Amino acid sequence: MELKYAMPTRVVMGKDCVRANGRELAPLGTKALIVTGASSAKACGALDDVIAALAANGQGHQVFDQVPANPGVDCVYLGAEVARKAGCDFVVAIGGGSPMDAAKVMALLAKNPLPKEELFSGNYGNQALPIVAIPTTAGTGSEVTQYAIITNHGAETKSGIATPIFFPKLALLDAKYLESVSKRTMTNTVVDSLSHSIEGIISNRASPVTDALAARGIALVGECLSELGAGTLSADQLGSLMLASTIGGMVIANTGTTGLHAMGYSLTYFKGIDHGRANGLLMTAFLDFVKTSRPDLVKKVLDPLKMSSLSGLAFVIESLLGEKEKITDAELEKFSAKAAASKNIGNCAVPPNQAEILAMFRSVFAEKKAGPGVATARHSVIEFV
Repeated sequence: MELKYAMPTRVVMGKDCVRANGRELAPLGTKALIVTGASSAKACGALDDVIAALAANGQGHQVFDQVPANPGVDCVYLGAEVARKAGCDFVVAIGGGSPMDAAKVMALLAKNPLPKEELFSGNYGNQALPIVAIPTTAGTGSEVTQYAIITNHGAETKSGIATPIFFPKLALLDAKYLESVSKRTMTNTVVDSLSHSIEGIISNRASPVTDALAARGIALVGECLSELGAGTLSADQLGSLMLASTIGGMVIANTGTTGLHAMGYSLTYFKGIDHGRANGLLMTAFLDFVKTSRPDLVKKVLDPLKMSSLSGLAFVIESLLGEKEKITDAELEKFSAKAAASKNIGNCAVPPNQAEILAMFRSVFAEKKAGPGVATARHSVIEFV
């Protein structure tokens, strides 16, 4: 078989690694556009660390702290304009997936001011400002991927932009930044990380390399699930979850995501459900569908969790996420049509059709559920091997 794997980002992980490795920022440029959300980068100390590292190198900076959750087209064009006017020649992204993804597109647009109608065209050339990524959540893995996910109001969904120039030059991982993350955000982002490793396994682009990485990412999350639910994560466990997130990113950088992400995007766009939570709500229903044709793939997911059944995973995920949102059947039909049209569906080892997608949605959100399977998982107990 032909095997390919690529992930060109240099990764450095450890306590206080931003200041300790600040010299690695020096070759990237003279002035950084620091891209963050409104407050989290300051609250966790990452912004101060970056500014100190840049100052030690004699590098200037311009802070752009206007990235909201699920940033859209206007945000990334505004950030690119700020970068150009300030004379920034590289980008430092601090935060979760939203700042990191937005920063990637800003880095592209600062060098290539595409018309807005061409942003999702796929024609990006090979020029972008160098990117440094500093995650402050344990979920997205964007610090090691070539993807940026941007809210696309024209298509009423979140759309992915993929280009090798989006791979950050450097990723700096410090788990101390997770200490200020709320329990809700930690839960949602960790579930997102878990979904990345799981989707790597059920992707038709999986390889022995990505399977090995995915198994390790799943195991790292599995070892922390009890404390995650209780809100009692130790410093070592925060490190494990930070690493699991990056591993998940390394996986999907090569396998892509699947129909699980495609289904989750509508929950986020139309219902405001956090991306990681959306994936988690649908996770076991999607795996139950895959199991009908490829039980071997589901076993690859469950083994690193030391679980013997999907009902055990469903119980854990439902315990973490709590009560589900109310969604009408008409909405589910609309969401199913959108998911079925997504490119992610073709990336599934077992690609569902629209009717099967709707059945999965209904198994999760219908008011009344019938029959065995994951729909009744909340009444089961965790089964360990």
